[in-house]
Amino acid sequence: MSSPLLKVENLTKHYMLRQGFLTKDGPLVRAVEDVSFSVDAGETLCIVGESGCGKSTLARLLMRIVEPTRGRVLVDGTDIAGLDARALRAWRRRMQMVFQDPYSSLNPRLTAAQIITEPLENFERLSRKQRDALAADLLHKVGMRPEMMHRFPSELSGGQRQRLGIARALALEPSLIIADESVSALDVSVQAQILNLLLQLQQQMGIAFIFISHDLSVVDYIGHRVAVMYLGRIVELAPCEALFAKPIHPYTEALIAAAPVPDPTRPRSMPPLDGEVPSPISPPRGCAFHPRCPFAIERCRIEMPSLVPMTDGRSVACHVRSPAQDIPRKGLLNEIR
Repeated sequence: MSSPLLKVENLTKHYMLRQGFLTKDGPLVRAVEDVSFSVDAGETLCIVGESGCGKSTLARLLMRIVEPTRGRVLVDGTDIAGLDARALRAWRRRMQMVFQDPYSSLNPRLTAAQIITEPLENFERLSRKQRDALAADLLHKVGMRPEMMHRFPSELSGGQRQRLGIARALALEPSLIIADESVSALDVSVQAQILNLLLQLQQQMGIAFIFISHDLSVVDYIGHRVAVMYLGRIVELAPCEALFAKPIHPYTEALIAAAPVPDPTRPRSMPPLDGEVPSPISPPRGCAFHPRCPFAIERCRIEMPSLVPMTDGRSVACHVRSPAQDIPRKGLLNEIR
């Protein structure tokens, strides 16, 4: 069995808040806590959860845009979290990122051709003819006309800018692309075009994706596996179809039940959650979800559950929903489609 392209082990990020310019350090923010997972070549792992659960921080940790507090990020067996700046530079060719906002993630002073070729020029010198040929080829791959290489971002639509961001990510021929809410700012029709483009590129080039989203219908369409995050931790990790057909963790069930359905008269399988997401500055003792969980028991209030592998290829961190339980579910996958 081949080793995974990406393996994350106990990745953690804590931020120390400062209370004032001359005062001591303030409380600790636990943005990401002991996150572990793997991604195979050509696979799409989706990461979902409410705002503030640590999804974007996790993406930046994987890219080493921010430094981890502890943990390992192994790419083809090499821990890039421990590399110095010079050694890390070579590994950045393997992993690229498509950001959420296509308006602010592109340099407005550069043309499309300059934006696409700029990453490659950090590693090798290109002639003008080579730059234009590369830009034209990548624009064609992402469904844009080659003559658009001379346009500035302000002359492009939102969908075209996001395609340009994808073309820039492809310039270094990466093995893995991290897409952080990369379709959330786009119209639904444009979202479908971008998602189909990503699937086509994956089939043609064997690229692995980590796709961060809050839209479960998008996740259902593009994902192979799903990691559900709550307050900086993964609470359920499962194949996409299995997760939507039979969510195990109560938080996963609540997320799916809250997704819009075409029929407003159809009853929900679970009532909306009460309360707010706890603060990462002072998370609850035990399971962080227990103050909002309708199934919480005394053990949930005392002991943090571990992410335990199950027989169907998923892992769940829950004291109540044990692997031995048979939990009936309605066809939630069909409801959100």
